[in-house]
Parts: sequence; C-alpha cells; structure tokens
Amino acid sequence: MTPKGRENREEGSEPRLDERITGALVGAAVGDALGGPVEGYSPDQILQRHGGRVHGIVGPWNGDAWRTARPIAPYHKGDGHVTDDTLMTHALVRVYAQVRDHLDAYAIADHLVPDLMTNPRWIPELEAEALPLHRVFLAEKWLVARLHYGHVDPREAGVGNIVNCGAAMYMAPVGLVNAADPPAAYAEALDIAGAHQSSYGREAAGVFAAAVAAACTPGATPDSVVAACLSLAKDGTRTAIEKVCEVAGAHSDFESALTPLREAVTPYDTVGPDYRRPSLGARRPSRLHAIEELPIALAMVLIADGDYRRSVLGAVNYGRDCDSTATMAGALAGALGSPVPEEWSKAVAEASRLDLWEPPRALTEVAREIHERDVRRRRAHEAAFTALGGRGCSD
Repeated sequence: MTPKGRENREEGSEPRLDERITGALVGAAVGDALGGPVEGYSPDQILQRHGGRVHGIVGPWNGDAWRTARPIAPYHKGDGHVTDDTLMTHALVRVYAQVRDHLDAYAIADHLVPDLMTNPRWIPELEAEALPLHRVFLAEKWLVARLHYGHVDPREAGVGNIVNCGAAMYMAPVGLVNAADPPAAYAEALDIAGAHQSSYGREAAGVFAAAVAAACTPGATPDSVVAACLSLAKDGTRTAIEKVCEVAGAHSDFESALTPLREAVTPYDTVGPDYRRPSLGARRPSRLHAIEELPIALAMVLIADGDYRRSVLGAVNYGRDCDSTATMAGALAGALGSPVPEEWSKAVAEASRLDLWEPPRALTEVAREIHERDVRRRRAHEAAFTALGGRGCSD
C-alpha cells in the first residue's frame, strides 16, 4: 500500500478491501523481487555471500556474470526484478478481468494459456519483451503442453506434472476475490489448480488462497490465518503447517528460527537437503508430504506478528525457494494490512518496468462485481429454497 492509499482512513481503523488487495499484490511482487537473487541457496550461503543477512534489494548472486553463470543464466535475478511468480499472478488477475466472475480449470485453458502463448510482455529477468511462456518454469509450461497441445480435460491436466509450488505461488488473487471467505477461496483455487497441479501441490494452492482470504477478514491476525488454514488443509499439508507453526510460536525473530523451521518441515519436504540436487522422491505425489514454501511463509508471518518487512526478510533469508516463499509471506502480510515499504515497492516497480498498482485496481473492481453477483445468486437460491417448502430466513 502507498501512503496515498491510506490517507482517507482513520488511524487504527480496519484496512479497506482495496487497501488489502493492493497490499497483497504489491506485497507479493516485492517479496518475489527480494527473494529472487538468493533463490536456491542456504541461509549460511546467503550469509557468506552478502556478508550478513539480506535487508533489502540486492544484486545478482554472480554479479555481472549473471548472463552466463549457471545455474541462473540467462535470467537477471536481482536488482529489483520480479520473477515468474509475479508474472503468473498478474496473468491470473488478467483472467479475472476478462471473465469477471469466479474461475475454474476451464478458465485456465480458455484464457490463461492463450495469454502465456500469444501476448508479448516485458520480462524483467530477460530485460526484453517476450512471450511469458519463454520465461516460466517447466512446471508452468506444462499448462501449455497439456491444455493447448494435449487437449486434456482441464480438470485433470495437472496430473503427471511435478508436484511443487507452481500453482500455489500465483493463487493470491483467488483469495482476494473471495476476501473473508476462506472455504470459498479454497474450493475455487482447488478447481483452478486442477489444470496445473495434483496432490499436495494442488492442496497448497487451495490452502494459500484460503490464507489470503482469511487475512482479509476484519480483525484478522496471523494466528487466525493459520487457524483458517488448519481448518481446511488435508493430509501432509495440514500436518506440516501445524508442526512448522508450532515451532514458529517459540521465536520472535527469524534469525533464531531459520534452522528450527527447516528441521520442522524436513519430514514433509520431498526435495531434500540440497535444493539444487533434489532427492529421488522429490516432487512426487503423496498424501504424507507438503510443499515447503507455504508452511514456512505462514511461520514467518507468525514470527513477525504480521509485520511486512520482517515477514518478507525472514522468508528471503531462509533461502531455498525463497522467491516463492517471500511472495506468499508478502501477500499475507500485505493482506493483513501491514504496509509494504515504499522504498521497496517503488524500486521494484521501476527496475521491473511494471505498474505494480494497476493489477490491484483491476482486481478490486472485479472482486466487487463478483461479490454483487454472488449476493444476487444467493438471494435467488434462498427464494427458490423457500418456495420449495424449506425453512426461510424468517422461520
């Protein structure tokens, strides 16, 4: 949120819908940009590389050699550049702006896939205009292969893809459209994510959307967000969140929590200790496992008591898939109403050549339209149920 977005709200009052949507989407993008340059490394490696913890925007891990240094090349990660997490989030916002109603797996096939394939956009990490398809990870290219070329039923297209955070990382818009209604966000995200993921990757998408919706509830706290997640999450995802957040409760700063959090999530994480050399069982379907990013993001928000800066920096310095973890932590802290530091948001917008405030404006308008339509549909159903002899609201 920018100061201008809060100037008409009294001190101590609840953030409005538009402020929460702006905080979540801008917060997600800024977290993404801060985490990108240290993605894939451990907290100790980050500490050594930067001579201390990361406290803001930093340059590429390999400096000026980023164009050719493996395994990052040819992506310019760092210097405030957002990654594919933000590109996919903004793409989903555009789908909502087109459909102007709740989405399902078919909307992904009919709108998101063509957007990735046919509309060139500025790609910050490539420092060029290109099709988003040329930047996204193989797990997202799967959408095009399965839905466009494979003609697979959109509701089942996610089966067979690697199980990772690919769908969860861009589900914040689903939670925002269903603001203050976590079960609805969970159900909608599960449907959407069926086109992209299966197993605990799909489950994480539903739970993250629910977390964002819960964060938008008036009076929400990090504890209430975690409670909403636990009320909906299934199997290993639920257990991982529970165990990791229990550990988070014993810490008030991310530095002391980095190792204990990793130890807590390890039994549920399939990737293994070396992030760049995944284990044999990595990213395979399971009812016992979970993605690492969502539990850690929730834990960082808990440790920071919802403070945006501390939540995101905790996620960034945790390392591993920290651009996605910081994307999620940033979305949650922003939705809770903690302001995104203006020096970060302006720098990321300028470096990435993106208007970070346009997607929130578009999604706020759509969210209000969808809510009005939902109210009309609910009232029509209530009237029909009453006419059938069911008990009406006045009974």
